[in-house]
Amino acid sequence: MVNNQTECSLGAGALVLPHQSCPDYRPEMLSPAPQITLRLIVAAALVKPDGRILLQKRPQGKAMAGLWEFPGGKLEKGECPEAALARELQEELGILVHPEDMTAIAFASEAQADAHMLLLLYLVHDWQGDPQALEAEALLWVETQDMAEFPMPPADIPLVDALKKWI
Repeated sequence: MVNNQTECSLGAGALVLPHQSCPDYRPEMLSPAPQITLRLIVAAALVKPDGRILLQKRPQGKAMAGLWEFPGGKLEKGECPEAALARELQEELGILVHPEDMTAIAFASEAQADAHMLLLLYLVHDWQGDPQALEAEALLWVETQDMAEFPMPPADIPLVDALKKWI
């Protein structure tokens, strides 16, 4: 026991659970959390040699239409994030990106009405083909310092600041 609590041996950053002898212990502290649906989304910050980043404009008829976002999409059942991103970039932009050319750099977490979204952002410098707006309303290459001028979905906004640290 440590400080009247029991440690679960998970190594560094061990999970600390309240122990029954702790004055603040309540049985509900150990009850399972409510079940939520976790929605995993992957996105790419495609970077040209001059440092500009590709944004795509969400099409009319979709949620958050007209907002600018990093290209990407949802994981399908059984997919790993990198494979999902490679598939999404092929479907949305017509480009080929190899998973080994992706670097995970940031994530955003956002509660939504029907689920909790976890958005993973990857940095991509190498791809084959010229990006085309196959599903988006438009594509635009922008400087990172200009990204704040573009209206974006709430989950994408904190990723811009994280991206600036990598560019």
